[in-house]
Amino acid sequence: MSVVCENSRGWVLDSRSLIDQGYSHCIRSEDDRKSSVQCRFKEQCFRVLKSHICVAPSACVDGGNTDTVHKAGKLPKKRKRRRSELNQGEIDSRTFHEKIRPAILEGTESLVESARSLGYLDGTTDAASEPLPSQECGLAALSEMAKDLPLVEEREQRVQQLPADDGRAAHFDLFSRVTENGTDFAAVVPLLGDEYVIPPRSAFLLSDFSRLEPLVRCGRRFDLIVMDPPWENKSVKRKRGYSCLSSTQLKRLPVPTLASPNCLVATWVTNRQSHLRFVRDELYPHWGVEVPAEWFWVKVTTSGQFVFPLDSNHKKPYEVLVLGRYRSSTVESSSQRSAVPLEDRRLIVSIPSALHSQKPPLAEVLKPYVGTEAKRLELFARSLQPGWTSWGNEVLKFQRTSYFHMTPTDDGGSIPEDEAADGTAANSPALSSPGESPPPCQRPTDVD
Repeated sequence: MSVVCENSRGWVLDSRSLIDQGYSHCIRSEDDRKSSVQCRFKEQCFRVLKSHICVAPSACVDGGNTDTVHKAGKLPKKRKRRRSELNQGEIDSRTFHEKIRPAILEGTESLVESARSLGYLDGTTDAASEPLPSQECGLAALSEMAKDLPLVEEREQRVQQLPADDGRAAHFDLFSRVTENGTDFAAVVPLLGDEYVIPPRSAFLLSDFSRLEPLVRCGRRFDLIVMDPPWENKSVKRKRGYSCLSSTQLKRLPVPTLASPNCLVATWVTNRQSHLRFVRDELYPHWGVEVPAEWFWVKVTTSGQFVFPLDSNHKKPYEVLVLGRYRSSTVESSSQRSAVPLEDRRLIVSIPSALHSQKPPLAEVLKPYVGTEAKRLELFARSLQPGWTSWGNEVLKFQRTSYFHMTPTDDGGSIPEDEAADGTAANSPALSSPGESPPPCQRPTDVD
């Protein structure tokens, strides 16, 4: 079950099951013959068995002092710092943490307890000790090189459809045009010298920040926009892990052009208070987005412990998601106020991916706030989702077949000719089984 349970505090998500939605029926072309396979994201990517910093038994989410930590069986040596030694950023972070700490602790306890009662987060795992897939990715470098190429004429920037029955996808222009799999099946296609799994009814643009025009010119407006910006970070600059964007560049994102009236905008923010203040006080107002809520993604192990001690001075076991509504100046304000209100300080509890910067899918938890027919867009994406449009300079990174287990379906893998021809079917497995409603979690218990 993808959404394990929910209550007034938030949700417990099975992120891997959410990723697998839409891949139960996948078409693969080999030697002029189509076959049907089932794709599942590899289990070891979500095999977080223990805290990154080992937490004493009394320091798990069931209660206890999270200041009591040890690493490799030894207590770490801490240099005591006077308050006067803290810089303003550290002071702001500590103040913010103390403000939200009760909601994080009590909400996580409640949600984890209910998930365990359903047999989830009980520490069991079926995953073998297999190595993680290689995370090397040359897509960003290709996007960097492609930004110097001329864009195709505007009249030619219509959405291009993945081919249904030949290998022409290998020669597609992925950098200047939005590419779409408009069928009800996932498809394994050769692109850029590798194989990728493209989910059903998904579209994407692989490009550098400076080449967003094809996304804007495709003429689509979205009811939900989710983004995970590459925030400026000193350690990232030292490691040269990926390119960061400045505040000025982020303001240039064409969100008002891409957003429909009442569009829900959700932005992942690091725990640096300067970034949070920038989103709330500058970025969202610049776009005309009102800020009604902050949610928190709480990362836990397979046994329900925080992946880092809650009060760790180094890293926190949670990240912030800032949610807002786009208010178009050209639409009657009364019609824009009818959207479902957003509750503040809700929690998304899940086992995090071991892969760098892979966030939990948000489609299910945001569905009540945007509707089931919402047009959805992810900016700075590293993967695709069924029914979403995605953009980023590594937008296909986690779609490589190396991240999936691929097994033939029970019918022997053959695809009927009438289905293979147009890529659609009336009863596609990806659509025929509507998601079940998650059971309600138990009500939060009192915390001493």
